[in-house]
Amino acid sequence: MFEGFSKQTITVDGVEIFCRVGGEGPPLLLLHGYPQTHVMWHKVVPELSKQFTCVCPDLRGYGASAKPPTTADHAPYSKRAMAADMIGVMKALGFDTFRVLSHDRGARVAHRMALDWPEQVERMVILDIAPTREMYAGTTDSFARTYWHWFFLIQPAPLPEDAILADPEAFVRRKCGSWGSGGEALTEVALQAYIEGFSDPATIHAACEDYRAAATIDIEHDNADGGKKVTCPIQVLWGSKGAIEAHFDCLALWRQRAENVIGGTIPCGHYIAEERPEDLLQTTMPFLSSNLTS
Repeated sequence: MFEGFSKQTITVDGVEIFCRVGGEGPPLLLLHGYPQTHVMWHKVVPELSKQFTCVCPDLRGYGASAKPPTTADHAPYSKRAMAADMIGVMKALGFDTFRVLSHDRGARVAHRMALDWPEQVERMVILDIAPTREMYAGTTDSFARTYWHWFFLIQPAPLPEDAILADPEAFVRRKCGSWGSGGEALTEVALQAYIEGFSDPATIHAACEDYRAAATIDIEHDNADGGKKVTCPIQVLWGSKGAIEAHFDCLALWRQRAENVIGGTIPCGHYIAEERPEDLLQTTMPFLSSNLTS
């Protein structure tokens, strides 16, 4: 995996962010989801790297990146803090502007990044999420049963941490195998990478903090925006067999939060880049390549 990519660790405001960098052309930042790492992109980067310089980091708290101490308000794991990491990484690599392909938690980071740094984000693809605030606001019994981990992981420490640490492999396999055809499509090599990450108590705690921040300070940041919308073009894609399709009008919710939104479904579950990489590439490449100047 990631043949020809370099490994780099970039320090941003004291936080070490691990990433793989490879390819040629304009910069494309790829942001992973939960409970994954940058490895989730392994099926699509060979093709993407023919046209883009692909930057594939582990978000803070995940994989080989640092797990900084948290605070009572969970601010170190806010999407604003995680987005600032990514801006710092791209600047360190010499990229003042770039495009984004993002999934799950990484897509929530991308959303905040496009709000806080609109001059840097040229356009972005968001995979299989609706906006965090709107998802919480639309909670139903059915949604809560499907997104059980949202409500489990935000419980005060160390309850979820201890429960996951009792059998990290079972937890990761259960989570990755329960949404759509994800468990069948994820390679064993990728699953082992995710399991290895969640065998570290620091990763488990940091990931819980990511979710605790989403339920608290991230929503505070959204509310403080005063209705500000993302201005860059957004392509939103979600699995036709997944929970987003079942519970939300995804395009309508994103059009409340962004000015220029297109999108639709791909025939799979949650893990689009691993379940249907060819479909993802066919759908996203024209959008990501649009209006390239270099």
